[in-house]
Amino acid sequence: MELASKYNPADVEGKWYQYWLDHHLFSSKPDGREPYTVVIPPPNVTGVLHMGHMLNNTIQDILVRRARMEGKNACWVPGTDHASIATEAKVVNKLAAQGIKKTDLTREEFLKHAWEWTDEHGGIILKQLRKLGASCDWDRTAFTMDEKRSESVWKVFVDLHDKGLIYRGVRMVNWDPKALTALSDEEVVYKEEHGKLYYLRYMVEGDAEGRYAVVATTRPETIMGDTAMCINPNDPKNEWLKGKKVIVPLVNRVIPVIEDEYVDVEFGTGCLKVTPAHDVNDYMLGEKYNLPSIDIFNDDGTLSEAAELYIGMDRFDVRKQIEKDLEAAGLLEKTEAYTNKVGYSERTNVVIEPKLSMQWFLSMQHFADMALPPVMNDELKFYPAKYKNTYRHWMENIKDWCISRQLWWGHRIPAYFLPEGGYVVAVTPEEALAKAKEKTGNAALTIADLRQDEDCLDTWFSSWLWPVSLFDGINNPGNEEMKYYYPTSDLVTGPDIIFFWVARMIMAGYEYEGQMPFRNVYFTGIVRDKLGRKMSKSLGNSPDPLELIERFGADGVRMGMMLSAPAGNDILFDDALCEQGRNFCNKIWNAFRLIKGWKVDEEATTPEATALAMDWFEAKQNEVAAEVADLFGKYRLNEALMAVYKLFWDEFSAWYLEIIKPAYGKGIDSATLHRTLRFFDNLLHLLHPFMPFITEELWQQLADRKEGESLMVDSMRFDDKVDATLLADFESVKGIISNVRAIRLQKNIAQKETLELQVNGTDPLPSFASVIIKMCNLSGINQAADTQEGVASFMVGTTEYAVPLGNMIDTEAEIARMEAELKHKEGFLQGVLKKLGNEKFVNNAPEAVIEMERKKKADAESIIHSLKESIAALKKG
Repeated sequence: MELASKYNPADVEGKWYQYWLDHHLFSSKPDGREPYTVVIPPPNVTGVLHMGHMLNNTIQDILVRRARMEGKNACWVPGTDHASIATEAKVVNKLAAQGIKKTDLTREEFLKHAWEWTDEHGGIILKQLRKLGASCDWDRTAFTMDEKRSESVWKVFVDLHDKGLIYRGVRMVNWDPKALTALSDEEVVYKEEHGKLYYLRYMVEGDAEGRYAVVATTRPETIMGDTAMCINPNDPKNEWLKGKKVIVPLVNRVIPVIEDEYVDVEFGTGCLKVTPAHDVNDYMLGEKYNLPSIDIFNDDGTLSEAAELYIGMDRFDVRKQIEKDLEAAGLLEKTEAYTNKVGYSERTNVVIEPKLSMQWFLSMQHFADMALPPVMNDELKFYPAKYKNTYRHWMENIKDWCISRQLWWGHRIPAYFLPEGGYVVAVTPEEALAKAKEKTGNAALTIADLRQDEDCLDTWFSSWLWPVSLFDGINNPGNEEMKYYYPTSDLVTGPDIIFFWVARMIMAGYEYEGQMPFRNVYFTGIVRDKLGRKMSKSLGNSPDPLELIERFGADGVRMGMMLSAPAGNDILFDDALCEQGRNFCNKIWNAFRLIKGWKVDEEATTPEATALAMDWFEAKQNEVAAEVADLFGKYRLNEALMAVYKLFWDEFSAWYLEIIKPAYGKGIDSATLHRTLRFFDNLLHLLHPFMPFITEELWQQLADRKEGESLMVDSMRFDDKVDATLLADFESVKGIISNVRAIRLQKNIAQKETLELQVNGTDPLPSFASVIIKMCNLSGINQAADTQEGVASFMVGTTEYAVPLGNMIDTEAEIARMEAELKHKEGFLQGVLKKLGNEKFVNNAPEAVIEMERKKKADAESIIHSLKESIAALKKG
């Protein structure tokens, strides 16, 4: 079959992906091979493919495909996350567009809409991943709210409650006034804000002189909840307030002045208003001094009747109004500009409100004690290792996890309240009834007498079980698949969810399996645009991944992503990298067309230069294969790709194929063609994990394949033997050839003109003469004459070489031309050096780009050196 003149990804990608599916090549069942297991970080059912997903799943696919080719039983388990807050918000918005309020519906009616929405949108992102080439075992696709995963969640809740690790109580929580739910500390993002510091006058009760204390606050709208003022007992400037009572401005409530060393004497005036219901530190003071707690906010951030003033107004509108009212009442001393960090909901991006609320919590110290040592001891490895310190800091300062959410979409908390007070926890209502009868001694109780908790569990409470629940390890401990696939091998994720997900999975793994859930964690960086900005819809700087695949092909996009993706460092993404990937696909395609276009001459023997080139490339290929294996072991995947890229582009295409290429109109000997096709086969094996589609297409055309055969499951075959002397000698050979070619270019000598090469002293590379003669079109390689006039000379290693020029050039014109070129090259080199001397560029640019600049520098320096020597020689002559 004749290959098209140009590679067209659209003709190839869908065809081979369907072939892989039809032959169940992504499927995995336990067998005698070494398992290699990866679980996908489950994308939200609300989501569509974005650049972060592209990067994350490309890396996973590279690792999984590499493992298959190493003969391992690779199992990549896909799935999606129900995303309580995000999905509920989407459904609420959709209903609102139809004129339906959530409050108008029963829980069951709302959940029907939520399931319909999930069924419609939930699989979109997984289908999109197929376009990328993701080789997931789709038969294993899971959902955090499917039957097995849901049962696992409820069983774990009951188990941890029975162990005394889950408790219920009124605590200060982070409240999201838009989503109307509590959040864990990890779901709060702190942003620096420029606001005001308000200095308020609190009149001293019964003071004949009309004295007052001044309190500095950033939140004057909370004064309606003040129940005390606090001073530091060691603060001399406020000593006069000891034992006094003050009056809350506008509210006219009399509150005591209490003393505690918690108060910072340097902040503001050293007087602190205490609002136990609306500040976590004030809450602790309230507990300590038994202060009343007044919750002045409704769940949506408006003021409640308990506030007595501004009832029904939004908290930020109150802030504006109360400033005016305080000033009018003579109770505002002053305001001043103030910058502080304000907590925002990670999900809805609204300012969170500290709020006293009855919630469910998980005690975390027990888990932190188990999960910290294995990471710090490198039993479970982080790549890059710098994230160990981030992990340690969080573990050593662990707080209990608020696991309840005031939502309907999610895993409903399996707690059932009893008619006479108290509650039981159970996986099913039937089990709850049995427990309730036992607890109360009332045999007449029915399920209708029990009231299940209205709240749902935090989404992360299901995904922390992901590596265990995917193999049904909670419901069926010690089952065959758990024993075979667990612990999983590699987790690929972003460092932004190290606390939400990675740490908690490690905790759950040790709690329920007594061992780590995965052996290695590869942290990707954040995908940024070429200006260094984080990609986002709002900035409009994030390309549509599917559009990129349409333009450049999946292999081109994968390569573009990986060239710019060092582990743990941010990725500066540029479409030009995908273009480079597409160009590389064309290079591979054209190299194959060239080889397949050669006709075999059965009578031809292998030329000496070709035999040398084959031995050299075999050694080079083995060397790079070992380097790639080492880089995979260190998770330096972008460097592994660059090594294979250079092997194909520079060594195979630019050198090997040029050396062995038969003369125009001549055939090639069968031994050379056979060995060259084997080299090409090996190159396809090295490239396949990175570029699966084009490599499968060409591998299928390399030989007659049986139906069902695939490069994807064809083992790699590389020799451990690397002839270091041969490789070093060949680098010198390449240096000689490059210098002779540079002389031709500089002197404008046509390739068809035969040159002589002279060696000053003993020829260090006599056995490679045939290669040098062929590649340089030489009449021969001879000893240099005693007098070296009219020659262009150069050094390779410690040996000097010369090319006699005779009457081939006009000396004066050549000197003028070379001096002009020298000036140009020196200017070019200065530009490159300036770029490489720019610390910001070196720290932020992709390794591929920096490597390119370094190559430009080396090339320019080599040409400058050669030009200077040539000019000096011509002037001397």
